[in-house]
Parts: sequence; C-alpha cells; structure tokens
Amino acid sequence: MILRVKQYGEPILRKVGKSITDFNQALATLADDMVDTMYDEEGIGLAAQQVDQALQICVVDVRPPEGVEVPFNYSFDGKKPPLDLIMPMAIVNPKITILDDTEEVYEEGCLSFPGVNGRVDRPIGVRCEYQDTEGNPHVIEADGLLGRCILHEVDHLQGKLFIDRMYKRDLKKNETKIKKLKRESRDFLKGKK
Repeated sequence: MILRVKQYGEPILRKVGKSITDFNQALATLADDMVDTMYDEEGIGLAAQQVDQALQICVVDVRPPEGVEVPFNYSFDGKKPPLDLIMPMAIVNPKITILDDTEEVYEEGCLSFPGVNGRVDRPIGVRCEYQDTEGNPHVIEADGLLGRCILHEVDHLQGKLFIDRMYKRDLKKNETKIKKLKRESRDFLKGKK
C-alpha cells in the first residue's frame, strides 16, 4: 500500500523513533508499505517518520540499473552477496559506527523536501548493526551511496533532517522552497487542503 509521505513542517519529522520490540506481521507490513511508497516516490530510502510513524525503522534500495557496476563497497554479515539478495533492505533499530570519518560532499535530496537539493558532508565509511523485520541481527558495512543513504535515513530516525547538515550557501539558495513547504504543511494540517 502506498502511504502519504510527510512534508517538511509536519512535526513527526522531528520526532525520535522508538525502539521496536515487536517483530510481527504489522511490522513486516509496514516495511513492505514503506518499500512500495519509496518506489512510488522514486526514492532510494525512506524512514518511518516520513510515513507518520515515530519508530526505529527505515528502508533502503540503492541498486544501480541493470548492467551498471555497483559504485560502492559493502559487506553484509561479513560477506558480499549480490545486492538483489539483500535489497530492498529494512533496517530496524540501527546502531551506527563510523569506520572512516573522512568526509565527502554529495548533493542530497529527500522525499520530504520535494524540489530541494543541497550539498551535505558525510563520513565515507559506515558500519550499521541492525535487525530485520523478523528480529534477526545483521551488520552492513558500506561506503559511497549506500553508506550515505544509511546515514541519511538513520538521521531521520533521530529527528534530524538533511537541511540541518546542508551547506549554508545551498540552504540559503533553497530558502524560498523550504518556506513554501513549511507553509503548505501548516495549511494541510489545518485542513485547508
């Protein structure tokens, strides 16, 4: 089922997600719905807060188009299975460790900020310990786009947004769009739409 993606200005986006303790069908359905929504919005990641749930779960799928080489390094539970076997990936209760704190700049976007893009520095190497929707523990280590996507989504789970990390010049450039999003969210919440 396609869910409505919350837009900047809606308070849920600033809420820290609660740890998940019930690994049940409702959680699996939420993850499936989040994946469907992410694909519908043509995104590569989506956090629970973006679909009105203050929980510690996000989904990610950064597979390149068929025939294109994977542009990042990764390991999953100490191995390197084909991405098709592990993606889309539901990440529950993530714990992040920075493996390489060298920062790399990349222009990010966010489904909760349509039309807003800006440069963000993030560490290039990350380790994420998490559970899947059945409660099984996993470890993924990644750099490049996968590492960045995990960090972006885990920020959401902590109530942090990419505009909090965006280059000041890019933030200023997007100021009008961001204010418009906030105004539209306020109007939506008041029931004007």
